[in-house]
Amino acid sequence: MPLEGTTSVAETVQRVKAYILADPDILDDKSKYVEGWGWDHTKWLLEEWPTYQALETDPIVAGRPVVLQSKDGHALWVSSAVLKAMEPLPKEIEGGVIVRDSYGKPTGVFLDNAQDLVSRPEPTHKQLQKRFAATVKDAHRLGLTSVHDAGFNPMSLEFFRREAHAGQLPIRVYGMKYFDETAAYWGDSFEKIILIGNNRLTVRSVKIFADGALRSGGAALYEPYTDNPETRGFMRISPELLNEVIPKFMKDGWQVNVHAIGDRANGVVLDAFEAALAEANVTALRPRLEHAQILAKHDMARFGDLGVIASVQPTHAISDMWFAEDRLGPERVKGLYAFRSILDHDARITLGSDFPVEDMNPLAGFYAAITRVSPEGTSPHGPGGWFPEQRMTREEALKGMTIDPAYASFTEDILGSIAPGKFADFVVLSQDIMTVAPQKVLSTHVVATVIDGKPVYGTI
Repeated sequence: MPLEGTTSVAETVQRVKAYILADPDILDDKSKYVEGWGWDHTKWLLEEWPTYQALETDPIVAGRPVVLQSKDGHALWVSSAVLKAMEPLPKEIEGGVIVRDSYGKPTGVFLDNAQDLVSRPEPTHKQLQKRFAATVKDAHRLGLTSVHDAGFNPMSLEFFRREAHAGQLPIRVYGMKYFDETAAYWGDSFEKIILIGNNRLTVRSVKIFADGALRSGGAALYEPYTDNPETRGFMRISPELLNEVIPKFMKDGWQVNVHAIGDRANGVVLDAFEAALAEANVTALRPRLEHAQILAKHDMARFGDLGVIASVQPTHAISDMWFAEDRLGPERVKGLYAFRSILDHDARITLGSDFPVEDMNPLAGFYAAITRVSPEGTSPHGPGGWFPEQRMTREEALKGMTIDPAYASFTEDILGSIAPGKFADFVVLSQDIMTVAPQKVLSTHVVATVIDGKPVYGTI
């Protein structure tokens, strides 16, 4: 159930109600889980966390197991039925937060690692196939031939492996196997997957979460949040464990990809990469720092110096620019989404969407990278862009969506550009995005998407 665009808790509850009323199977069975994604408390008129009580205010919604994922994927909002089934809850959880009221009682919101406490029924293989087919249809329509999935859990890993062996992957998937810091190390026992299923599936990298998200206040900062001085966010994994597992994964031949949002998290991860790479071949391993959102000035040059790939999402910048300065203050915010500062130190940048957190459309990311304004042409700094000095050139943005992601997934010899000997994966656009006026980029549409020389969308 999509929850994007709501402006209040009450409106979100009404969205849940409408979803229930539209599905007779759920309406008639109050034991069935109701799940949704996309609520964003920073866009609500009253910028506050929701509560389980709010889900009890409507008789259609009340009493049902409801689990609603936030837009950034770092918070879950659950109903009283789910909350009761979780009792007793621990007082604290490392790398996460159980949001509580002034009396110390859980409110129904769980942040980052605390989300693992919430149990939900797993979808069937047929349900996963249906969801994947719908997603791929959109991806092809938007011109995508390959995707990087940054967090395979056991269920999704098995799904993609099964589809690949059956020859049923209609798009190339580069998957990252999720590392659970509470589980045993698996880098020396799990067999990597390299271009199976007609060269459609690869799993040779690990995804580690260092901290939470800026939107939900979990990004790990050196100094307290400007709008909430009681916290500096939190690390989801200790620096000690990072320094233990990163060199292990590298020694066992895994590409290491670490999610880091806050300046403290980015600094800790870069320190760990620097130590591990002292005895490793960076070209063979190609470590990636996923998001690299808030950077201290002294860390901006380290990507190029170390050979660490900055995997960034330009649409995050134009989403977060409206609240970022309130959260970080006027000086620290200058290090947020500092794409130009990273590039000017000879680093390699790959551009993504972080879908479903942001729009999957690569043209939206291209537009955000070169303009740093909203689709309406506005920003907190005016029509010239939010910190316009951090804009990327069109050539840099195009590389960041083609040959550089191919390099970041070890496929630059077969993907990422149109050249003899490479797979014929390409997109045909309605206009030249390298020359049209910036504001016209978003009016571009995909004429055809081609994989292995065969159109999967449109005609050529």
